[in-house]
Amino acid sequence: MDLRNIDPVTREALDHFVFPLVSKTDVNAGDPVIFKSGKGMMMTDIMGKSYLDMLSTNTRASSLGFANEHIAKAIYDQLMELHYAGTFAHVADVTVKLSARIAELAPGGLTASTFGGSGSEANENSFKFAREYHIHKGDKPYARKIISRWDAYHGATMGAIGATDILGTRHITEPGVPGHSRIPAPFLYRTPFGMDASEVCDFCVDYLEQQIIHEGPEYVAAFIAEPVMQGDGAQVPPDDYFKKVRAVCDKYDVLLIADEVITGFGRTGKWFAMEHWGIEADIMSTAKAITGGYAPLGASTVTQKIADVLPIFSHLQTYQGHPAACAAGLATIAYIEHNDLIRQGAENGAYLLAEMQRLRDLPIVGDVRGLGMWTCIDFTSDKKTKAPFKDGTVKRLVHRCLDMGVLVGEEGTAIELSPPYIASRDQLDTCVDTLEKAVLAEAKDKGLG
Repeated sequence: MDLRNIDPVTREALDHFVFPLVSKTDVNAGDPVIFKSGKGMMMTDIMGKSYLDMLSTNTRASSLGFANEHIAKAIYDQLMELHYAGTFAHVADVTVKLSARIAELAPGGLTASTFGGSGSEANENSFKFAREYHIHKGDKPYARKIISRWDAYHGATMGAIGATDILGTRHITEPGVPGHSRIPAPFLYRTPFGMDASEVCDFCVDYLEQQIIHEGPEYVAAFIAEPVMQGDGAQVPPDDYFKKVRAVCDKYDVLLIADEVITGFGRTGKWFAMEHWGIEADIMSTAKAITGGYAPLGASTVTQKIADVLPIFSHLQTYQGHPAACAAGLATIAYIEHNDLIRQGAENGAYLLAEMQRLRDLPIVGDVRGLGMWTCIDFTSDKKTKAPFKDGTVKRLVHRCLDMGVLVGEEGTAIELSPPYIASRDQLDTCVDTLEKAVLAEAKDKGLG
């Protein structure tokens, strides 16, 4: 996008907006794209160019596409009936009803929810739940520490950043909130310390146990993990990983927090990703697809054993459980159910991943992986060593796709695809074809094709 050609009002307005994680140089060069409208799977920028959205608009929140009248009407109707009710002494009926619907859908004994405005806030609430549970239970009254994983992302607020290992956001806040430590994550392509993939699961689980022992089990409140990690793109764990993690957590009375902010509400082909492995977390954080991106909302959901222990939950936010956002959540769940989008997403996700496999043998492609409607292509300058590019290759590939009218995402060493659940097979094919053209063009420019 050539920002020199946009209207003067928008051009001037850009000087008053702070873009997260984007430099002024990139903004002035036309990156990121400034969008004006959307319908279904398509987005249109301020210059009138249309794009196929294969990213659920960058943050993976827009899971049902644009201009969904069912959800928009639910928000409008709620605003006209009751736009605000308070958060503790008073509450809207729609907020309570959404809690009940989440309890119906959530795996295992996850049964009681509180709300915030984002995934970051959901994880903050999950940390508070874990710490307050141990305090009131009395067996571990000093349990405050949270263990997370290398390359994890858990949010932008101070507590959530404490559990985050994405350097672009973590370093600026250091030394950060105390009480956090991190362990290796079970990546299967670029494995921890270059070990064989068959060793990764047991190594990472053993590391977790040793970290709990090192910190002191009586001081460790919880271990938080994304079921599928976003770091370097859609990192699916070994099949036995969470079963073994669950056993370690139970052994030391450490709560397991599943950060399902990205994976929850259908992204991986099930309502919640932990269902793939039959594992129940003690606490689950959700956001993003909970409203299809139509309103800001995050939820922290706990098991009955936690809810029963807490005489009171010491937390308050002005807009937690906002009626309009909760109405959007109920409408989103209803729309997914009515249109059978969990099944459709599982089938189309498997189709997309299978079609992407033809890219695996292309020059500069290292790995193709994913689960459900969340896949990625990981790139390398050397297929044998798996060395990542450090010269802007991935960003250029993203821009090549943009130029061809397809919106994909840069996630570290990889390009990520997280399309809305409503995507058709033809649209998925268009995306894969576009990626193939972009990769071949980039490889040719490098003298490899």
